[in-house]
Amino acid sequence: MRVLCLLLLLLSIGFGSAFAGPGDMAVSLYAGQLTGNKWDDFFSGEEVASEDSYLLAATLARRLGGYKNLLSYEIEGQVVRHFKLQEHWEFNALGVLRWEPFFWDEWLETSAAFGMGLSYATSKPEVEIENDGDSSQLLVYWMIELAIVPFAGRPELELLTRLHHRSTGYGLFAHKGGSNALAVGLRYRF
Repeated sequence: MRVLCLLLLLLSIGFGSAFAGPGDMAVSLYAGQLTGNKWDDFFSGEEVASEDSYLLAATLARRLGGYKNLLSYEIEGQVVRHFKLQEHWEFNALGVLRWEPFFWDEWLETSAAFGMGLSYATSKPEVEIENDGDSSQLLVYWMIELAIVPFAGRPELELLTRLHHRSTGYGLFAHKGGSNALAVGLRYRF
């Protein structure tokens, strides 16, 4: 937990400012619904088994650099509130790789991202216990995201869709637990 708090503090006071320029900071707000699915079910055509559990996440991210105009790397901190079937807070700190160029960017600016880090829940998540028999407060966090810039003349605003995933890390952090949420939201870059 101390590591997560330290990462969020460093991010908020401008860690990495020597690498970042104008527009390299971003705040996002997204909402999602938890599912009973495993993460790979979303790519195999399985029916989504929605849970009556929701999350609302606020994020702060900083772009640290990139490779040519192809790939950028960022750090991100998240504060997540869960409600309905489970009522707890979740704090995530992660590194993110973002693929920037797509051939249709001239018509619809698009990026795809993958991020991985740590997730701390203030209590054992009830949905994870219900789906897997047990869980742990500290797990691996990863996400997959697709973002677009839908508003002409407003490149700082992005719509995003994200798979929000807590994981045991194949037994590294716990033997049982983990959850998935499908989420949509809005990002503002500054």
